[in-house]
Amino acid sequence: MSHIYTETYSKMPQFLASEVGMRTVTRQIPESMGIQDGCKKIVPAGTVFPVNGSTAEGVLFEPVDVTHGDHEGAVIVAGYLYENRLPVAPVAAAKTAMKNLNFETAEGMVR
Repeated sequence: MSHIYTETYSKMPQFLASEVGMRTVTRQIPESMGIQDGCKKIVPAGTVFPVNGSTAEGVLFEPVDVTHGDHEGAVIVAGYLYENRLPVAPVAAAKTAMKNLNFETAEGMVR
């Protein structure tokens, strides 16, 4: 017997528009960027790094656990992303600074 159920997400899960042309670099993610999540401190995937402003370098590819201090993480510096699926949309100055990232708007989830 099968069961059908619906899950509701606060954010759409996938912010990559395409993996084609994606380039990541490794950066040290500071503990100060972390958000308390239970007993852990996590920097969510999709966070603009290092700040959402004119010095933005890229977008964090995966969540990074900074519970025990700074930790390395992959930062997307080139590629195609869905802006409306990021935890916080990049400001205009950040988009200008991240010149190799192309932002699109996702219309819905495709399965």
